[in-house]
Amino acid sequence: MRNPFAGKWTYRSFLNDPALTDGDPTKLAALLFAEGVWQVENTADREFIGELSFGPNAVMDLKGVITPAYGSFAAHVHIVGSGRPGTSTQDYFYDYDGSLTEHWPNGVNQVAAITGSVIRVKPHNGKPAGLVASFIAVKAG
Repeated sequence: MRNPFAGKWTYRSFLNDPALTDGDPTKLAALLFAEGVWQVENTADREFIGELSFGPNAVMDLKGVITPAYGSFAAHVHIVGSGRPGTSTQDYFYDYDGSLTEHWPNGVNQVAAITGSVIRVKPHNGKPAGLVASFIAVKAG
């Protein structure tokens, strides 16, 4: 089985605020929770191994379990993200749950994407545990 999550992805997570932004770019930007690059290894089994980088000294290690696509269900992944010791993320601990988005047969220039949610499992930098955000990761390479 080829790992459908392997490769480089642009990752963005957003606060789950239902208020409309009315097209205000400042309000829209305020919804951005995090942005970075996911790099995922091409593992041979159902294991997800990778990293999420927010910059050179801000990297999280990612490990998870892949549920392959079956029937009408898309491939799914559950990931544990932990901050890398000795970096600015060392106290980070997050869980991610996501699925590949639908590949539309009539889609034009469709780019693979993963959508899901993320939860802050442990508090860090004065922020409490329990915050949930939505994320999208778009295939970049």
